[in-house]
Amino acid sequence: MNKTQRQFVIKEIIRDHSVTNQEELVAMLKKRGITATQATLSRDFSELGVVRIHTKENNRYALSNLQDEPTITPLVTHEVVGIESNEAVIVVRTLPGRAGGVASFIDSGRNKLILGTLAGDDTVLVTPASVKKIPLLLKQLKELLLS
Repeated sequence: MNKTQRQFVIKEIIRDHSVTNQEELVAMLKKRGITATQATLSRDFSELGVVRIHTKENNRYALSNLQDEPTITPLVTHEVVGIESNEAVIVVRTLPGRAGGVASFIDSGRNKLILGTLAGDDTVLVTPASVKKIPLLLKQLKELLLS
């Protein structure tokens, strides 16, 4: 199965089921004959715009798109606890387990000032396209994520 087919199945599963973690998704994919690692899923999530959302029942994955942005933005603002920078990078601190969704949300904005993001469990490393633009990027991220 190729990447496009795998991503189609991932979108279908996330749309039709309440998937709460990557292990659950790996098991659902395996039932369909698809083997995927956590690293592969993270890349797929980033490319597909998969974000983690909060519902009354649980926290789950959802597909982000422009129509959903007003709903997703307020949820992301509750997951971010702080933003700091130095002369080279910006660090976004999140609630435990939320960094992946926040990084995906940042990436979905396709901000030209951002070269890329890297998410851990509760920290997102934002690499600027130019260190000269860190103050502007820091301001934009604070407006987006802490409003």
